[in-house]
Amino acid sequence: MSVKVWDPFVRLFHWGLAASFVIAWITADEWDNLHEWAGYAAGALIGLRLVWGLIGTRYARFTQFIKSPSATLQYLRDILSGSERRYLGHNPAGAAMIIALILAMGGCALTGWMYTTNMFWGSEWVEETHEALANGLLFLVLLHIGGVILASVRHHENLVRSMVTGRKRRPATDDIS
Repeated sequence: MSVKVWDPFVRLFHWGLAASFVIAWITADEWDNLHEWAGYAAGALIGLRLVWGLIGTRYARFTQFIKSPSATLQYLRDILSGSERRYLGHNPAGAAMIIALILAMGGCALTGWMYTTNMFWGSEWVEETHEALANGLLFLVLLHIGGVILASVRHHENLVRSMVTGRKRRPATDDIS
């Protein structure tokens, strides 16, 4: 038996942002127009997600899943000891990753756009910041994928499938919903 967790907007946002990142990464030095449009798409998606994080469905809201730094660190310690609890929505580590990805992707989209303006065209610090954010994003994406695999194995559920279908297995008595 399963329950609906991820609404269609969250799922489309997730896969749309993933696609825009991959397209932007692949086209970085080859196809400027496609690279820029992928960046604009990412920026628009980030803006929409920020709004949806305030007014969206239960598990989409930032207030539902963002935890304090101490709670997040405790969750990371629990992962190391193999005693982390299952969350129906985002766990504290996943929530921290969402914030990191939104900030890095938003910064990357912003600096990419800045580089297309007359004011910042040719600006070395803008280009270097954009590239550093893009490289940081690649690291975060790989860390995110690793976390999804780890949580999927530890909690015996396919988190990738849940981000496609929107459904996860019902919470057990010791799960956090």
